[in-house]
Amino acid sequence: MTDEDLVIPDGSDDESSSATVEDLLAELNAGRTVVGGSALHRVMHRAAQDALRITAELNGSYHDGASVRALLAQLTGRPLDDSVTLFPPFHTDFGRNTTIGRNVFINMGCKFQDQGGLTIHDGALIGHNVVIATLNHPLDPAHRADVIPAPVVIGKGAWIGSNATILPGVTIGDGAVVAAASVVTKDVPAGTVVVGSPARVRRMVDGS
Repeated sequence: MTDEDLVIPDGSDDESSSATVEDLLAELNAGRTVVGGSALHRVMHRAAQDALRITAELNGSYHDGASVRALLAQLTGRPLDDSVTLFPPFHTDFGRNTTIGRNVFINMGCKFQDQGGLTIHDGALIGHNVVIATLNHPLDPAHRADVIPAPVVIGKGAWIGSNATILPGVTIGDGAVVAAASVVTKDVPAGTVVVGSPARVRRMVDGS
Protein backbone atom coordinates (compact mmCIF):
# COMPACT_ATOMS: atom_id res chain seq x y z
CA MET A 1 0.00 0.00 0.00
CA THR A 2 1.32 3.44 -0.91
CA ASP A 3 0.74 6.86 0.65
CA GLU A 4 -1.48 7.58 -2.35
CA ASP A 5 -3.68 4.62 -1.43
CA LEU A 6 -4.15 6.17 2.01
CA VAL A 7 -5.00 9.56 0.47
CA ILE A 8 -2.54 11.48 2.63
CA PRO A 9 -2.99 15.23 1.99
CA ASP A 10 0.09 17.28 1.28
CA GLY A 11 0.07 18.98 4.67
CA SER A 12 0.04 22.52 3.29
CA ASP A 13 -2.82 23.70 5.49
CA ASP A 14 -2.17 25.74 8.64
CA GLU A 15 -3.35 22.99 11.00
CA SER A 16 -0.87 20.49 9.62
CA SER A 17 2.05 22.90 9.60
CA SER A 18 1.48 23.78 13.27
CA ALA A 19 1.23 20.17 14.50
CA THR A 20 4.42 18.69 15.95
CA VAL A 21 5.81 15.29 16.87
CA GLU A 22 5.25 16.28 20.51
CA ASP A 23 1.55 16.84 19.74
CA LEU A 24 1.43 13.44 18.07
CA LEU A 25 3.12 11.74 21.02
CA ALA A 26 0.69 13.36 23.46
CA GLU A 27 -2.25 11.99 21.46
CA LEU A 28 -0.74 8.53 21.08
CA ASN A 29 0.26 8.24 24.73
CA ALA A 30 -3.26 9.23 25.77
CA GLY A 31 -4.48 6.21 23.80
CA ARG A 32 -6.50 8.28 21.37
CA THR A 33 -7.10 7.23 17.77
CA VAL A 34 -5.21 9.20 15.12
CA VAL A 35 -7.54 9.73 12.18
CA GLY A 36 -6.18 8.87 8.76
CA GLY A 37 -5.40 11.97 6.72
CA SER A 38 -5.52 14.27 9.76
CA ALA A 39 -2.81 16.77 10.66
CA LEU A 40 -1.35 14.37 13.24
CA HIS A 41 -1.43 11.50 10.75
CA ARG A 42 0.62 13.63 8.37
CA VAL A 43 3.10 14.37 11.17
CA MET A 44 3.43 10.63 11.74
CA HIS A 45 4.22 10.06 8.07
CA ARG A 46 6.83 12.83 8.06
CA ALA A 47 8.43 11.36 11.19
CA ALA A 48 8.54 8.00 9.42
CA GLN A 49 10.75 9.53 6.74
CA ASP A 50 13.25 10.61 9.42
CA ALA A 51 13.21 7.09 10.86
CA LEU A 52 13.74 5.54 7.43
CA ARG A 53 16.69 7.84 6.81
CA ILE A 54 18.36 6.93 10.12
CA THR A 55 17.73 3.19 9.75
CA ALA A 56 19.10 3.30 6.20
CA GLU A 57 22.32 4.74 7.62
CA LEU A 58 22.33 2.20 10.45
CA ASN A 59 21.80 -0.77 8.15
CA GLY A 60 23.80 0.36 5.14
CA SER A 61 27.32 -0.26 6.40
CA TYR A 62 29.34 -1.48 9.38
CA HIS A 63 29.15 0.54 12.63
CA ASP A 64 30.86 -0.21 15.92
CA GLY A 65 28.79 -0.48 19.09
CA ALA A 66 29.13 3.17 20.06
CA SER A 67 28.06 4.33 16.60
CA VAL A 68 25.07 1.98 16.64
CA ARG A 69 23.99 3.39 20.00
CA ALA A 70 24.40 6.94 18.69
CA LEU A 71 22.14 6.22 15.72
CA LEU A 72 19.62 4.45 17.96
CA ALA A 73 19.64 7.48 20.25
CA GLN A 74 18.83 9.65 17.21
CA LEU A 75 15.89 7.38 16.43
CA THR A 76 14.47 7.43 19.95
CA GLY A 77 15.37 11.01 20.82
CA ARG A 78 16.74 9.72 24.14
CA PRO A 79 20.23 8.94 25.42
CA LEU A 80 21.13 5.25 25.65
CA ASP A 81 23.19 3.56 28.31
CA ASP A 82 26.53 2.17 27.13
CA SER A 83 25.35 -1.30 28.19
CA VAL A 84 22.74 -1.44 25.38
CA THR A 85 23.61 -3.69 22.43
CA LEU A 86 21.83 -3.73 19.07
CA PHE A 87 22.89 -5.89 16.13
CA PRO A 88 21.70 -4.45 12.80
CA PRO A 89 19.80 -4.68 10.60
CA PHE A 90 17.02 -3.02 12.57
CA HIS A 91 13.81 -1.48 11.30
CA THR A 92 11.29 1.02 12.65
CA ASP A 93 8.98 3.53 11.04
CA PHE A 94 8.99 5.91 14.03
CA GLY A 95 11.37 5.33 16.95
CA ARG A 96 10.37 8.36 19.00
CA ASN A 97 8.16 6.40 21.40
CA THR A 98 10.68 3.73 22.40
CA THR A 99 12.38 3.70 25.81
CA ILE A 100 15.27 1.26 26.35
CA GLY A 101 16.74 0.38 29.74
CA ARG A 102 20.19 -0.83 30.75
CA ASN A 103 21.81 -4.10 29.63
CA VAL A 104 19.25 -4.63 26.88
CA PHE A 105 20.25 -6.84 23.93
CA ILE A 106 18.41 -6.63 20.58
CA ASN A 107 19.48 -9.15 17.95
CA MET A 108 19.47 -8.85 14.16
CA GLY A 109 16.41 -8.31 12.02
CA CYS A 110 14.01 -6.87 14.60
CA LYS A 111 11.10 -4.67 13.53
CA PHE A 112 9.58 -2.29 16.08
CA GLN A 113 6.41 -0.30 15.36
CA ASP A 114 6.54 1.93 18.42
CA GLN A 115 4.08 4.76 17.79
CA GLY A 116 1.78 3.41 20.50
CA GLY A 117 4.62 3.27 23.01
CA LEU A 118 7.33 0.66 23.59
CA THR A 119 9.20 0.26 26.87
CA ILE A 120 12.02 -2.28 27.11
CA HIS A 121 13.17 -2.66 30.70
CA ASP A 122 16.63 -3.49 32.04
CA GLY A 123 18.17 -6.80 31.07
CA ALA A 124 15.64 -7.73 28.40
CA LEU A 125 16.84 -10.05 25.63
CA ILE A 126 15.18 -9.81 22.21
CA GLY A 127 15.99 -12.47 19.61
CA HIS A 128 16.36 -12.42 15.84
CA ASN A 129 13.50 -11.10 13.70
CA VAL A 130 11.16 -10.19 16.55
CA VAL A 131 8.20 -8.01 15.51
CA ILE A 132 6.65 -5.65 18.05
CA ALA A 133 3.47 -3.83 17.01
CA THR A 134 1.79 -1.02 18.96
CA LEU A 135 -0.83 0.13 16.44
CA ASN A 136 -4.06 -1.36 15.20
CA HIS A 137 -6.64 -0.27 12.62
CA PRO A 138 -10.46 -0.29 12.65
CA LEU A 139 -12.16 -3.16 10.85
CA ASP A 140 -14.47 -0.72 9.06
CA PRO A 141 -12.92 -0.15 5.60
CA ALA A 142 -14.12 3.47 5.64
CA HIS A 143 -11.83 4.15 8.61
CA ARG A 144 -9.08 1.60 7.95
CA ALA A 145 -6.38 4.31 7.70
CA ASP A 146 -7.05 5.41 11.30
CA VAL A 147 -4.49 4.15 13.82
CA ILE A 148 -5.32 2.95 17.32
CA PRO A 149 -2.35 3.01 19.74
CA ALA A 150 -1.75 0.52 22.54
CA PRO A 151 1.62 0.32 24.34
CA VAL A 152 3.86 -2.73 24.68
CA VAL A 153 6.03 -3.27 27.76
CA ILE A 154 8.89 -5.78 27.94
CA GLY A 155 9.69 -6.50 31.58
CA LYS A 156 13.04 -6.71 33.33
CA GLY A 157 15.05 -9.73 32.29
CA ALA A 158 12.41 -10.96 29.85
CA TRP A 159 13.54 -13.06 26.89
CA ILE A 160 11.73 -12.83 23.56
CA GLY A 161 12.66 -15.73 21.27
CA SER A 162 13.46 -15.44 17.57
CA ASN A 163 10.62 -14.69 15.15
CA ALA A 164 8.12 -13.97 17.92
CA THR A 165 5.42 -11.34 17.34
CA ILE A 166 4.17 -9.12 20.17
CA LEU A 167 0.81 -7.49 19.44
CA PRO A 168 -0.48 -4.09 20.65
CA GLY A 169 -1.30 -3.61 24.31
CA VAL A 170 0.75 -6.55 25.61
CA THR A 171 2.92 -6.49 28.73
CA ILE A 172 5.59 -9.18 29.07
CA GLY A 173 6.23 -9.70 32.77
CA ASP A 174 9.63 -9.58 34.44
CA GLY A 175 11.75 -12.65 33.74
CA ALA A 176 9.20 -14.20 31.38
CA VAL A 177 10.18 -16.18 28.28
CA VAL A 178 8.37 -16.00 24.94
CA ALA A 179 9.25 -19.07 22.86
CA ALA A 180 10.48 -18.71 19.29
CA ALA A 181 7.81 -17.99 16.65
CA SER A 182 5.11 -17.37 19.26
CA VAL A 183 2.38 -14.77 18.65
CA VAL A 184 1.61 -12.93 21.89
CA THR A 185 -1.92 -11.53 22.01
CA LYS A 186 -2.33 -10.92 25.75
CA ASP A 187 -0.23 -10.14 28.82
CA VAL A 188 2.40 -12.65 29.89
CA PRO A 189 2.72 -13.14 33.66
CA ALA A 190 6.13 -12.63 35.23
CA GLY A 191 8.32 -15.71 35.44
CA THR A 192 6.32 -17.78 32.97
CA VAL A 193 7.19 -19.47 29.67
CA VAL A 194 4.66 -18.95 26.87
CA VAL A 195 4.55 -20.91 23.62
CA GLY A 196 2.49 -20.95 20.44
CA SER A 197 0.03 -18.90 18.40
CA PRO A 198 -1.69 -17.54 20.33
CA ALA A 199 0.95 -17.85 23.04
CA ARG A 200 -0.16 -19.73 26.15
CA VAL A 201 1.56 -20.37 29.47
CA ARG A 202 3.30 -23.76 29.48
CA ARG A 203 5.28 -23.59 32.70
CA MET A 204 7.28 -21.37 35.03
CA VAL A 205 10.87 -20.44 34.26
CA ASP A 206 11.95 -22.35 37.39
CA GLY A 207 10.61 -25.57 35.81
CA SER A 208 7.48 -25.84 37.91
